[in-house]
Amino acid sequence: MMDPRIFALPTPCYVVDEELLIKNLEILRDTARRAGCKILLAQKAFSMFAVYPMIGQYLDGTTASGLFEAKLGHEEMGGETHIFSAAYLENNFEEILRICDHIIFNSFHQWEKYKRKSLASGKSFGIRINPDHSTQEHGIYDPCAPGSRLGVTIQNFRPDLLEGIEGLHFHTLCEQSSDALIETLAAVEDKFGAFLPRMKWVNFGGGHHITRPDYDRDALIACIRRFQEKYGAEVYLEPGEAVALNAGFLVTSVLDIVKNGVETALLDASAACHMPDVIEMPYRPPLYESGKAGEKAYTYRLAGATCLAGDVIGDYSFDQPLKPGDRLAFCDMAIYSMVKNNTFNGICLPSIALRRQTGELTVIRSFGYADFKNRLS
Repeated sequence: MMDPRIFALPTPCYVVDEELLIKNLEILRDTARRAGCKILLAQKAFSMFAVYPMIGQYLDGTTASGLFEAKLGHEEMGGETHIFSAAYLENNFEEILRICDHIIFNSFHQWEKYKRKSLASGKSFGIRINPDHSTQEHGIYDPCAPGSRLGVTIQNFRPDLLEGIEGLHFHTLCEQSSDALIETLAAVEDKFGAFLPRMKWVNFGGGHHITRPDYDRDALIACIRRFQEKYGAEVYLEPGEAVALNAGFLVTSVLDIVKNGVETALLDASAACHMPDVIEMPYRPPLYESGKAGEKAYTYRLAGATCLAGDVIGDYSFDQPLKPGDRLAFCDMAIYSMVKNNTFNGICLPSIALRRQTGELTVIRSFGYADFKNRLS
């Protein structure tokens, strides 16, 4: 049940509930133990480092998409630090070698470029593969879409350059269940099976909604155990969303009601600034104690107060009319929110609050004009 005290917080404000987070982490730890695999936090989805020490008690480490994420995971959580980047910057690579345990390359050209330095470091290296098998309809999030720049297809695979490569990595899923992984893994084995026995580890990537109530964890565990027994390779999973799924909220205030064919409630939270996936995906985020348009007595279009005409969150209905000053809470706002927000129009970033397992509710970070100005010149 949502803590009603969050509605008294200054808005806009992200609130992460530690108790809900721990429920997800317990599921992930149990899954890893039963499967005999390792699970990492994909920081691209959730980078609230205030809770990294706690997450580190359940997971094996972090995975990063670049140097800054890698440094954050290394400094704030510890454990294993993995990294994949579509292309590495030369001036970053020596520091990456110092702090990362697994470094994954997107192409054999990148591997050849950095091979000498890499092998001298004694770390573990892998190649990202592309099984060229789509299991989703969202093109923007599909690494197997035609013309994808992510991963090496079998047509471009270079067995002659595998010396020093200890692992393979594939990431093809997005908010999907074990059936999509099983289907993808079949494509991986069909195309890259000849090389799997040579690997010490295989990373199954992210996009696994392991903590969703309807996720078939038994099927995932059986899949991983079969793979490890067949090839003798250690398996890694790197979920992002599953770690903080449904563990956070975005509390916002109604600023005004505008009427023009529809009634629009302008909020101090913005889709464009504070939850950009609403526009990119697009999707309609869940809102506490609301209904679909027309389901309840009063329907409003919820929108941000920026100048972007398309800064619209969605249509919702309520039991009572909305008025300026009312507080609303969007659900499932821990993931892909703080990590993707921005200050377009000079809109202030939401504060970040934590509700601890003890019930203590604390604002741990607030933002202001300096945060906007310091990003500019």
